[in-house]
Amino acid sequence: MQPIKQLAKILAGLADDEHYLFSLADLKGAMPEQSQGGFKALVCRGVKDGLLKRICRGLYLYPSVDYAGGLVLFHAAARLRADAFNYISLETALSDAGVISQIPINWITLMSSGRSHIVNCGEFGRIEFVHTKKRPENLTDHLIYDSRCRLWRASVALAIKDMRATKRSTDLIDWNAANELV
Repeated sequence: MQPIKQLAKILAGLADDEHYLFSLADLKGAMPEQSQGGFKALVCRGVKDGLLKRICRGLYLYPSVDYAGGLVLFHAAARLRADAFNYISLETALSDAGVISQIPINWITLMSSGRSHIVNCGEFGRIEFVHTKKRPENLTDHLIYDSRCRLWRASVALAIKDMRATKRSTDLIDWNAANELV
């Protein structure tokens, strides 16, 4: 069987609406007999043929399943920084809570124990990781797990503290709404 057809068959068997993002390591594990050059060509062909969609460097989406379109950035962030402590905060958390009237389109902000970095995810938008030295055990009262996003989410009070700590503008915050939720 041709490698591209073999990859298509493997992905069709593995992917579902919960598992539609694949790292290069995932794909390489599915095709271990491929040489490094052959594997690289296979992934490129998979993207060109529409079998895969490139999210960002090293992360691909299998578009043939019914995936949660509005949650791709959150799911990608969880996959990209699975080895770090991350939580949804800053403008994203405040917008979701209704404390900021403007909704960031195709841009999510997370606090991360990893380095600060903005990841361009092409047509899907951008993920902004902002470094924090805060420890999870010190934030247990201010975090809830958001199973839809597959990430921890900051309370309004923590998101406002994070805004101040990172010296981000608080001009858009509706302080009446924020005070009701804190």
